[in-house]
Amino acid sequence: MSLRARLLLTLGLTLALLWASAAAWLMRDLEDKLVETLDQRLAQSARMVAGLMLQLPPEVWQDADRRSLSIPSIEGLACQVHSPRGNVMARTHRDMQDVLAPGKPGHAYRREDGITWRVFTYERGGLTITTADRLDERDTLMNGVLRVAVVPFIVALLGSLVALWLSVWRGLAPLSRLRESLAHRDPEALSPVEVRGLPAEIRPLIDTLNGLLARVEQAFTREQRFTSDAAHELRTPLTAIKTHVQVAKRVKGQAALDALHYAEQGIVRLNNTLDQLLLLARVEGRHPDVGDTSDVATIAACAVEDTGHSERIELPFQWPDARLLVPHALAVTALRNVLDNALRHGPPDTPVWLEARLLASSNELAFCVRDAGKGLSPHGLEQLTRRFWRASNAEGSGLGLAIVAAIAERFGGRLAFHSPAGEGLTVEFIVPAVIPDEG
Repeated sequence: MSLRARLLLTLGLTLALLWASAAAWLMRDLEDKLVETLDQRLAQSARMVAGLMLQLPPEVWQDADRRSLSIPSIEGLACQVHSPRGNVMARTHRDMQDVLAPGKPGHAYRREDGITWRVFTYERGGLTITTADRLDERDTLMNGVLRVAVVPFIVALLGSLVALWLSVWRGLAPLSRLRESLAHRDPEALSPVEVRGLPAEIRPLIDTLNGLLARVEQAFTREQRFTSDAAHELRTPLTAIKTHVQVAKRVKGQAALDALHYAEQGIVRLNNTLDQLLLLARVEGRHPDVGDTSDVATIAACAVEDTGHSERIELPFQWPDARLLVPHALAVTALRNVLDNALRHGPPDTPVWLEARLLASSNELAFCVRDAGKGLSPHGLEQLTRRFWRASNAEGSGLGLAIVAAIAERFGGRLAFHSPAGEGLTVEFIVPAVIPDEG
């Protein structure tokens, strides 16, 4: 069921129920008031007849005992007067002896010939006056009053339902326009949806949708960049492998073995590049693991071991007491890539220094890796985290520090580089950390 139909059904039924309840209450009260008014009229008629009869001269009374007076009748209303001796002194109908017979004072219902009468008996000065009116006449009057009262209610209810339908239709018109806009939107269009002219209640939904579109656009951009990078970087090693394999087919002996060796090296390089590309894609598309922390000393030990050159790495005597707000595997990968970069670009016979220090003012920890190489120019420092950028005559895929930068950025950290003239390159891998309170 659509939102418009649900609103119309719910509000329409509620409105109809309220109007019907108000009408029923009003009709019930109106009927009670009408019955009370007619009963008062009947009683007042009896009192008025009693007052008139008591003002008659004595000779009229004496004549009334011998012969009853005839009172002109009114449609639906009857009256009869009895003397103290029980004789009928005056009456409007001669054929209603049972209905107009004296009874207990007050109102009562009597039935004769299939007709129900409302009767009132009144005693005054020895006289007994009985008045009656037909109940069907009362019902006719009541039905007429109800028709007059109900028609405005029906008109008001129908008008309210029409006004409700128009209000809901106009109120939900922006949703219809939004639906039409999205239905005719190009599948490849990831630009934000226009929020101008939309109600304030819909804008949070549109803001959320625009956020989703922005994330989807980023994902598409990453995929396109990954595809472009992979096509660009894998073309060279694949071409080299193909060339060496063709050479190995054409020559024999040591030349063929050398060609196969070069092809194998190309395969290793290709495999490493693919691993780095896939890792970078996973890091860029990964959501941070909230609450996942890792110990500083453990991360350093694993990263040093993974390099395979632990003998060249100088470590501090003590690690800071802190836990990184980065998953263990990603923290180890990032630090290992920084160490591999330093080992690769530093002279083979020189050490690489690794240390860690707390930045208490910002609740961060910095892994500092320094080599004894020639260092880089300011322009080279700016290019370090660019994908596939390598220093002249340098080996590697050019993705190591790009992956480290992606991991740091993903978890609210950063990379910093320092290269004083002739003092090598210092890389700082800075990430948020949990620092225990002192004492």
